[in-house]
Amino acid sequence: MLERIHLAVVQEVEKQGSLTAAAEVLHVTQSALSHSMKKLEQQLGTDVWLREGRGLRLTQAGQYLLAVANRVLPQLDLAEERLQQFAQGERGSLRIGMECHPCYQWLLKVVSPYLAAWPDVDVDVKQKFQFGGIGALFGYEIDLLVTPDPLFKPGLVFEPVFDYEQVLVVAAGHPLAGASHVKAQQLTKEVLITYPVDIERLDIYNQFLLPAGVTPRRHKTIETTDIMLQMVASGRGVAALPRWLVLEYAARMDVVPVRLGPRGIPKKIYLGAREADTAIDYVRAFVQLARAAPSSQV
Repeated sequence: MLERIHLAVVQEVEKQGSLTAAAEVLHVTQSALSHSMKKLEQQLGTDVWLREGRGLRLTQAGQYLLAVANRVLPQLDLAEERLQQFAQGERGSLRIGMECHPCYQWLLKVVSPYLAAWPDVDVDVKQKFQFGGIGALFGYEIDLLVTPDPLFKPGLVFEPVFDYEQVLVVAAGHPLAGASHVKAQQLTKEVLITYPVDIERLDIYNQFLLPAGVTPRRHKTIETTDIMLQMVASGRGVAALPRWLVLEYAARMDVVPVRLGPRGIPKKIYLGAREADTAIDYVRAFVQLARAAPSSQV
């Protein structure tokens, strides 16, 4: 009945747009592909596609098969990859997803000793996911997710690995540079520079500005931390970043951290994993190493 090739065909036709293009990617003839899918439709008693001119449109059954393919095929690919690694005497691979833009510096400090301790484990870091970080875990695109915003769902486990404080970053000569803390209203005349993240996921908005009913004069997004802090140091705006990261840059850039509000904004970084994978020794070892990292590093 339903076989892996059927799922691959449905997925590739959706990606490529035609049976011909899908057949080329899958290295089969179009006639063989068509015959295989026609036979499946007869066995299932329902159509997978409907023809619209020269194109194909998935039926409700086809849409369901596509969802199954997107969920199951990555798991099968991962299983084959790991079995091949076992056959070659390798331990495996650890794919880490990042939902924390400024956490690369921290991650490097964990990865370096991890690679030394686990020489037979490959490490890969991914930042862009097809379905977001949680979807990437469920879809087996990644094995660990670094995130400040865990979403607790059945089948996933999130471990807190370190605490930090989100602070405002200003130029050393900025009027707020010497303040004990900043009030939300004081940012109404500032250009706020952030990473290109949805506003509802930015702590400075959802925990500081929006509760006070204020917004900055302008909001500008920049992808890289170095450029962001160079902009701040040159007086072209302010930013919100972890205190530990600001202190690392303060030695070579004229920027200083200022507390957001009298109590600050405390945060945690979590490592998320599939519950079933927490028993894998090299996955567990990475989480333990991350939790044991000296506080001075973060």
